[in-house]
Amino acid sequence: MGSVRRHIHINRDPDTVWALVGDLARQHEWFPFSSSRLEGKKRWMTTPSGITFEEDIVTHDHALRRFQYRIVGNPSITAHLGTCDVIDDGHGGSTVVYSTDMEPEALAIVVAGAAGEGLSKLKQMMESV
Repeated sequence: MGSVRRHIHINRDPDTVWALVGDLARQHEWFPFSSSRLEGKKRWMTTPSGITFEEDIVTHDHALRRFQYRIVGNPSITAHLGTCDVIDDGHGGSTVVYSTDMEPEALAIVVAGAAGEGLSKLKQMMESV
């Protein structure tokens, strides 16, 4: 199984960062997706090229500032768990960690690239306010 992790430091308090990151219907605003739809514990994320991924929300914990999801219903992806954490750095800022475990392994590399791009955009959005 492919396992990847990306992280970034953001000069904003974790509650402010979590307000965006923890709003699961808004992930497309900072992650490289064009739209998202959320219904209960189900979410559908659409890429700019029009591919839609169906996801099950596994964890959405405001106290931990963590969400986890699985891509489901996709015959090309046999296993997946994505996790995003917003961690208090103890100095008024945040570290955001995005990790993915995925099979087939090669697809984890694609997600890693998207996560790096998304975290960079998140930092820009949070620090320009």
